[in-house]
Amino acid sequence: MPDLVTTAKGIAGGFPLAAVTGRAEIMDAVQPGGIGGTFGGNPVSTAAALATLEAIENEGLIAEAQRVERALQARIGDWAERFPVVGDVRGKGAMWGVELVVPGTRRPNPEALTGILRHATSSGVIVLDSGSWDSVLRIMPSVVISEELIDDAASVIEVALAALSA
Repeated sequence: MPDLVTTAKGIAGGFPLAAVTGRAEIMDAVQPGGIGGTFGGNPVSTAAALATLEAIENEGLIAEAQRVERALQARIGDWAERFPVVGDVRGKGAMWGVELVVPGTRRPNPEALTGILRHATSSGVIVLDSGSWDSVLRIMPSVVISEELIDDAASVIEVALAALSA
């Protein structure tokens, strides 16, 4: 159980809001107003967050994110072993990162990322770049994506990975 959890971005469905949640003894120890920031307390954003949290619960989106996590792990979890250009594959829920490296090293490989992004986009797969060295392929599908679409997208990306690893 964490002492504190910070939440932002998607908590309010696109409206600006952030939250800090924690154990009572920690939250109560701070002076009034001591935990807060730019995106705290807006009534419209708060209403949007309540609606978002209600949708997450009512539509079973936590379970869906866990399903997507299992599907992605099964489909792409071995890429670091299969493709020398992949240094690491990591993720939680529906947000995954594929660290691209110069084969045989741990050095970031932003050129590989550029090639994969170009190939994926031209093949109809939308993925993002990420990482401090622009060398992480970010895979963030919807939590209601089908396993078939995960497989299709992974297959497209694997074509580029195989070409870079040859």
